[in-house]
Amino acid sequence: MTGLHTETIPLVDETQLRVTIGEPDGAVRGGVVVLHESRGVTSRTQAIVEALAGEGWLAVAPHLYHRDDPGIDDQTGDAEAADRAAAAISGESVLADSDAAFGMLADRGVPSDRMAVLGFDLGATAALVVAAQRSLGAVITVSAAGVEEPLSAGLPALLDVVGELTCPWLGLYGERGDPVDPAEVDRLREAAHASGRVVDVVVYPSREHRFDADEQAAVQPDPLDEGDSEEATKMEARSRVLNWLDAHLR
Repeated sequence: MTGLHTETIPLVDETQLRVTIGEPDGAVRGGVVVLHESRGVTSRTQAIVEALAGEGWLAVAPHLYHRDDPGIDDQTGDAEAADRAAAAISGESVLADSDAAFGMLADRGVPSDRMAVLGFDLGATAALVVAAQRSLGAVITVSAAGVEEPLSAGLPALLDVVGELTCPWLGLYGERGDPVDPAEVDRLREAAHASGRVVDVVVYPSREHRFDADEQAAVQPDPLDEGDSEEATKMEARSRVLNWLDAHLR
Protein backbone atom coordinates (compact mmCIF):
# COMPACT_ATOMS: atom_id res chain seq x y z
CA MET A 1 0.00 0.00 0.00
CA THR A 2 1.49 3.32 -1.08
CA GLY A 3 1.28 6.39 1.13
CA LEU A 4 -0.81 9.37 -0.04
CA HIS A 5 -0.72 12.57 1.99
CA THR A 6 -0.71 16.37 1.70
CA GLU A 7 1.98 18.77 2.87
CA THR A 8 2.27 22.56 2.84
CA ILE A 9 5.32 24.44 1.56
CA PRO A 10 5.96 28.17 2.19
CA LEU A 11 6.94 30.00 -1.00
CA VAL A 12 9.02 33.12 -1.50
CA ASP A 13 5.91 35.10 -2.49
CA GLU A 14 4.62 34.45 1.05
CA THR A 15 1.87 32.09 -0.10
CA GLN A 16 1.43 28.53 1.10
CA LEU A 17 1.57 25.77 -1.52
CA ARG A 18 -0.21 22.52 -0.75
CA VAL A 19 1.16 19.42 -2.44
CA THR A 20 -0.39 15.95 -2.57
CA ILE A 21 2.34 13.32 -2.42
CA GLY A 22 2.34 9.64 -3.32
CA GLU A 23 5.29 7.69 -1.93
CA PRO A 24 6.31 4.23 -3.16
CA ASP A 25 6.59 1.41 -0.66
CA GLY A 26 10.01 0.39 -1.96
CA ALA A 27 12.88 2.03 -3.81
CA VAL A 28 12.15 5.31 -5.60
CA ARG A 29 12.74 4.96 -9.34
CA GLY A 30 12.37 8.68 -10.04
CA GLY A 31 9.90 11.50 -9.56
CA VAL A 32 6.82 12.79 -11.38
CA VAL A 33 5.21 16.18 -10.85
CA VAL A 34 1.49 15.90 -11.67
CA LEU A 35 -0.25 19.10 -12.80
CA HIS A 36 -4.00 18.96 -12.30
CA GLU A 37 -6.95 19.73 -14.53
CA SER A 38 -9.07 22.89 -14.31
CA ARG A 39 -11.14 21.55 -11.39
CA GLY A 40 -8.11 21.38 -9.13
CA VAL A 41 -6.66 18.42 -7.26
CA THR A 42 -9.67 16.13 -7.43
CA SER A 43 -10.03 12.45 -6.66
CA ARG A 44 -8.93 11.77 -10.25
CA THR A 45 -5.68 13.59 -9.59
CA GLN A 46 -5.19 11.76 -6.31
CA ALA A 47 -5.80 8.44 -8.05
CA ILE A 48 -3.12 9.25 -10.64
CA VAL A 49 -0.63 10.22 -7.91
CA GLU A 50 -1.32 7.04 -5.97
CA ALA A 51 -1.11 4.86 -9.08
CA LEU A 52 2.24 6.33 -10.08
CA ALA A 53 3.55 5.69 -6.57
CA GLY A 54 2.40 2.11 -6.94
CA GLU A 55 4.69 1.84 -9.96
CA GLY A 56 7.67 3.08 -7.95
CA TRP A 57 7.57 6.78 -8.82
CA LEU A 58 7.61 9.49 -6.15
CA ALA A 59 4.65 11.59 -7.35
CA VAL A 60 3.92 15.17 -6.28
CA ALA A 61 0.84 17.18 -7.29
CA PRO A 62 1.03 20.91 -6.46
CA HIS A 63 -2.32 22.64 -5.84
CA LEU A 64 -2.00 25.40 -8.42
CA TYR A 65 -4.93 27.53 -7.23
CA HIS A 66 -3.52 28.40 -3.81
CA ARG A 67 -2.91 32.09 -4.62
CA ASP A 68 -6.43 33.00 -5.73
CA ASP A 69 -8.74 30.36 -4.29
CA PRO A 70 -7.09 27.96 -1.82
CA GLY A 71 -10.37 26.14 -1.27
CA ILE A 72 -11.05 25.33 -4.91
CA ASP A 73 -10.03 21.71 -4.44
CA ASP A 74 -12.95 21.34 -2.04
CA GLN A 75 -15.33 23.12 -4.43
CA THR A 76 -14.91 21.03 -7.55
CA GLY A 77 -18.64 21.13 -8.21
CA ASP A 78 -18.49 24.93 -8.58
CA ALA A 79 -17.72 25.37 -12.28
CA GLU A 80 -17.61 29.17 -12.04
CA ALA A 81 -15.04 29.09 -9.23
CA ALA A 82 -12.91 26.63 -11.18
CA ASP A 83 -13.11 28.78 -14.31
CA ARG A 84 -12.02 31.87 -12.37
CA ALA A 85 -9.09 30.04 -10.82
CA ALA A 86 -8.00 28.56 -14.17
CA ALA A 87 -8.12 31.98 -15.83
CA ALA A 88 -5.73 33.34 -13.19
CA ILE A 89 -3.02 30.74 -13.89
CA SER A 90 0.14 32.20 -15.44
CA GLY A 91 3.41 30.85 -16.71
CA GLU A 92 5.17 32.45 -13.76
CA SER A 93 2.87 30.91 -11.15
CA VAL A 94 3.07 27.46 -12.76
CA LEU A 95 6.86 27.61 -12.85
CA ALA A 96 7.05 28.73 -9.22
CA ASP A 97 4.78 25.93 -8.01
CA SER A 98 6.45 23.32 -10.19
CA ASP A 99 9.88 24.41 -8.99
CA ALA A 100 8.75 23.87 -5.40
CA ALA A 101 7.58 20.36 -6.32
CA PHE A 102 10.84 19.61 -8.17
CA GLY A 103 12.68 20.87 -5.10
CA MET A 104 10.87 18.32 -2.96
CA LEU A 105 11.94 15.57 -5.34
CA ALA A 106 15.54 16.81 -5.29
CA ASP A 107 15.53 16.92 -1.49
CA ARG A 108 14.60 13.22 -1.56
CA GLY A 109 17.50 12.34 -3.81
CA VAL A 110 15.87 12.43 -7.26
CA PRO A 111 18.15 14.01 -9.93
CA SER A 112 16.63 16.24 -12.60
CA ASP A 113 17.17 13.69 -15.39
CA ARG A 114 14.93 11.29 -13.47
CA MET A 115 12.15 13.85 -13.03
CA ALA A 116 9.10 14.15 -15.29
CA VAL A 117 6.08 16.41 -15.47
CA LEU A 118 2.66 14.94 -16.30
CA GLY A 119 -0.36 17.15 -16.92
CA PHE A 120 -4.06 16.80 -17.75
CA ASP A 121 -6.08 19.42 -19.65
CA LEU A 122 -5.10 22.77 -18.06
CA GLY A 123 -2.22 20.96 -16.35
CA ALA A 124 -1.11 19.55 -19.71
CA THR A 125 -0.77 23.04 -21.13
CA ALA A 126 1.14 24.08 -18.02
CA ALA A 127 3.38 21.00 -18.29
CA LEU A 128 4.58 21.99 -21.75
CA VAL A 129 5.36 25.49 -20.50
CA VAL A 130 7.40 23.96 -17.69
CA ALA A 131 9.18 21.47 -19.97
CA ALA A 132 10.26 24.31 -22.27
CA GLN A 133 11.98 26.14 -19.42
CA ARG A 134 13.25 23.47 -17.04
CA SER A 135 15.72 20.63 -17.70
CA LEU A 136 13.84 17.39 -17.08
CA GLY A 137 13.86 13.76 -18.13
CA ALA A 138 10.41 13.66 -19.75
CA VAL A 139 7.07 15.42 -20.20
CA ILE A 140 3.69 13.71 -20.71
CA THR A 141 0.49 15.59 -21.55
CA VAL A 142 -3.13 14.58 -21.92
CA SER A 143 -5.14 17.07 -24.01
CA ALA A 144 -2.84 20.08 -23.92
CA ALA A 145 -5.00 22.95 -25.22
CA GLY A 146 -4.19 26.55 -26.10
CA VAL A 147 -2.25 25.56 -29.21
CA GLU A 148 -2.65 28.67 -31.36
CA GLU A 149 -4.45 30.96 -28.91
CA PRO A 150 -3.38 31.11 -25.22
CA LEU A 151 -5.55 29.15 -22.83
CA SER A 152 -5.46 32.09 -20.41
CA ALA A 153 -4.06 35.61 -20.40
CA GLY A 154 -1.05 34.51 -18.36
CA LEU A 155 -0.08 31.48 -20.45
CA PRO A 156 1.64 31.48 -23.84
CA ALA A 157 0.28 29.76 -26.94
CA LEU A 158 1.82 26.30 -27.12
CA LEU A 159 3.08 26.82 -30.66
CA ASP A 160 5.33 29.51 -29.19
CA VAL A 161 6.98 27.20 -26.64
CA VAL A 162 7.17 23.60 -27.90
CA GLY A 163 10.15 24.37 -30.11
CA GLU A 164 12.12 24.92 -26.89
CA LEU A 165 11.32 21.61 -25.18
CA THR A 166 14.21 20.31 -23.08
CA CYS A 167 13.10 16.68 -22.89
CA PRO A 168 11.17 13.92 -24.74
CA TRP A 169 7.44 14.64 -25.05
CA LEU A 170 4.55 12.18 -25.13
CA GLY A 171 1.27 13.92 -26.01
CA LEU A 172 -2.09 12.13 -25.86
CA TYR A 173 -5.30 13.40 -27.44
CA GLY A 174 -8.72 11.93 -28.16
CA GLU A 175 -10.66 12.55 -31.34
CA ARG A 176 -14.01 12.55 -29.52
CA GLY A 177 -14.73 15.05 -26.77
CA ASP A 178 -11.31 16.69 -26.97
CA PRO A 179 -11.26 20.51 -27.10
CA VAL A 180 -8.26 20.54 -29.46
CA ASP A 181 -8.79 20.32 -33.21
CA PRO A 182 -6.77 17.49 -34.84
CA ALA A 183 -5.33 19.97 -37.34
CA GLU A 184 -3.94 22.00 -34.44
CA VAL A 185 -2.45 18.84 -32.97
CA ASP A 186 -0.64 18.22 -36.27
CA ARG A 187 0.79 21.74 -36.24
CA LEU A 188 1.85 21.36 -32.62
CA ARG A 189 3.59 18.07 -33.36
CA GLU A 190 5.47 19.61 -36.28
CA ALA A 191 6.54 22.63 -34.24
CA ALA A 192 7.80 20.41 -31.40
CA HIS A 193 10.21 18.61 -33.72
CA ALA A 194 12.18 21.86 -33.95
CA SER A 195 13.29 21.24 -30.37
CA GLY A 196 15.35 18.26 -31.49
CA ARG A 197 13.76 16.14 -28.76
CA VAL A 198 11.95 12.85 -29.15
CA VAL A 199 8.27 13.62 -29.82
CA ASP A 200 5.36 11.16 -29.84
CA VAL A 201 1.93 12.76 -30.22
CA VAL A 202 -0.98 10.32 -30.41
CA VAL A 203 -4.60 11.00 -31.34
CA TYR A 204 -6.98 8.17 -30.43
CA PRO A 205 -9.74 7.94 -33.07
CA SER A 206 -13.32 7.99 -31.76
CA ARG A 207 -12.13 8.09 -28.14
CA GLU A 208 -12.37 10.52 -25.27
CA HIS A 209 -9.06 12.11 -24.37
CA ARG A 210 -9.09 11.03 -20.71
CA PHE A 211 -8.01 7.49 -19.90
CA ASP A 212 -8.26 7.76 -16.13
CA ALA A 213 -11.35 7.32 -13.94
CA ASP A 214 -14.62 9.25 -14.12
CA GLU A 215 -14.74 11.88 -11.39
CA GLN A 216 -18.44 11.16 -10.80
CA ALA A 217 -18.01 7.40 -10.40
CA ALA A 218 -18.96 6.04 -6.99
CA VAL A 219 -15.78 3.94 -6.92
CA GLN A 220 -12.55 5.34 -8.33
CA PRO A 221 -10.54 2.52 -9.96
CA ASP A 222 -6.77 2.66 -10.25
CA PRO A 223 -6.34 4.65 -13.50
CA LEU A 224 -3.14 2.78 -14.33
CA ASP A 225 -4.54 -0.65 -13.42
CA GLU A 226 -4.23 -2.98 -16.38
CA GLY A 227 -7.26 -4.89 -15.14
CA ASP A 228 -9.52 -1.91 -15.85
CA SER A 229 -10.01 -2.89 -19.49
CA GLU A 230 -13.42 -1.42 -20.33
CA GLU A 231 -11.76 0.27 -23.26
CA ALA A 232 -8.65 -0.91 -25.04
CA THR A 233 -7.64 2.74 -25.28
CA LYS A 234 -7.16 2.98 -21.53
CA MET A 235 -4.81 0.01 -21.50
CA GLU A 236 -2.87 1.28 -24.51
CA ALA A 237 -2.58 4.79 -23.09
CA ARG A 238 -1.56 3.40 -19.72
CA SER A 239 1.21 1.41 -21.37
CA ARG A 240 2.42 4.44 -23.29
CA VAL A 241 2.64 6.57 -20.14
CA LEU A 242 4.49 3.98 -18.10
CA ASN A 243 6.78 3.00 -20.97
CA TRP A 244 7.65 6.66 -21.56
CA LEU A 245 8.70 7.03 -17.94
CA ASP A 246 10.65 3.76 -18.06
CA ALA A 247 12.44 4.74 -21.26
CA HIS A 248 13.41 8.30 -20.39
CA LEU A 249 13.88 8.48 -16.61
CA ARG A 250 17.11 6.53 -16.29
